[in-house]
Amino acid sequence: MEAPNHTSTRPMTFLLTGIPGLEAAHVWISIPFVLMYLLALVGNTLVMVVVAGDRNLHKPMYLFLAMLALNDIILCTVTVPKMLVIFWRGPAISTFADCLTQMFFVHALFLSESAVLLAMAYDRYVAICTPLHYTSLLTTSIIGKLGLALVSRSVIVVIPGVLLILHLPFCRTNVIPHTYCENMGIAKLACASITLNSVYGLTAAFLTTGMDFILIAISYGLILRAVLGLSSREARAKAFGTCGTHICVILVFYTLAFFSFFTHRFGPHVPHHAHILLANLYLLVPPTMNPIIYGVKTSEIRVRVLGLFHLMKSS
Repeated sequence: MEAPNHTSTRPMTFLLTGIPGLEAAHVWISIPFVLMYLLALVGNTLVMVVVAGDRNLHKPMYLFLAMLALNDIILCTVTVPKMLVIFWRGPAISTFADCLTQMFFVHALFLSESAVLLAMAYDRYVAICTPLHYTSLLTTSIIGKLGLALVSRSVIVVIPGVLLILHLPFCRTNVIPHTYCENMGIAKLACASITLNSVYGLTAAFLTTGMDFILIAISYGLILRAVLGLSSREARAKAFGTCGTHICVILVFYTLAFFSFFTHRFGPHVPHHAHILLANLYLLVPPTMNPIIYGVKTSEIRVRVLGLFHLMKSS
């Protein structure tokens, strides 16, 4: 018996249907999604403008914030506009190439977000635990190399997942009950075993975001020990305030992401609409919250943003 021709069984297009079971409520669901998207765009753009425009903020902590803001803007823009088209106009057609491109960027940007959060945790660890070596350990050159390494890691990890999808034969439906294209959502439409896809996805997730989370937890454990050893109550309060902000962002990001990830693979009894909603929220909630949390808690960012608004109002 001849092996199936994978190329000939590859679908020309996929049909994204949105949130299954909640089609009648799509328009209403779109309202908070539009608001969050606009908030994410405006908030993250302000962070980038403020950091780029003030040389006093060209320091590791703020440069990492700018990286996070840029990553969040791209991540939202890759998914939300198409999602809103589905909510407003019904199921949307996506070509095979477009779907794989979106899948690549969704997963690569998610890994980049995780890596930037790890870099920010390292920055706080060096600033609090080894402050005398801060300027030598986190130079502009090192931050640039870190940024390049983050992008490279994301690309290297995601490309094999895309190649595994390309080698799957598709002979069933081309309907994806989702608002965007993601790895397992496409793989489950194949008419062949997707064990390799699933194993690679789990392994890659553990070795990247899983290890990032573990290293972040270790960093903040060491930071907590160092903070508790400070003699000044004011210094302890300042350190807790800064680290508390980061921990809040980290918990939101990883809780939503891990719950969605494991539900996709090990949660068959979770309602499908709940899983799809969660898969959208873990890509949209952190980009919306990050500029709000950092803008409110980071005095340098807050003062400069208020000054920017005052300048705009005066002009």
